[in-house]
Amino acid sequence: MEQFRERLWPALWWYPIIALIVPATLLVFEPISLIAGVVTATALVSGSLLLLIGSAPTIRVADGTLQAGKARIPVALIGDMRAAAGEDARAERGPLLDARAWLLLRGDVGPVVRLDITDPEDPTPYWVVSTRRPEELIAAISVARKSTEASESR
Repeated sequence: MEQFRERLWPALWWYPIIALIVPATLLVFEPISLIAGVVTATALVSGSLLLLIGSAPTIRVADGTLQAGKARIPVALIGDMRAAAGEDARAERGPLLDARAWLLLRGDVGPVVRLDITDPEDPTPYWVVSTRRPEELIAAISVARKSTEASESR
């Protein structure tokens, strides 16, 4: 059962930037061939949009597992969790960051959640995950952890 799902879509300001490919390409190709410019601009815009949208990672809590991008960890191995926004989030992504930490960061997503890892064999001390809904993510992991503990005690 899925407790949480979030796709970290790119910020809206990326789309006008991609649209600027059209006049730039037409300007370059106009002396050669307007048709070649239109075809190239269409291909470049389509490719850029596919790359931008296709690279948007998903954060998911389901079946006792947290998936952040391509990484997965059982919620039973997650210890303390804390949300950070604003200056605190900047500090978690920078000055306070341990080089061994696992990161899923999006520059256009401000808040982060820090998840301490309790597995003594894991060299990664914690994860830092960008999310637009930090409190919901923490709540979903807590619920999943409780349900995993309850099913293990049976």
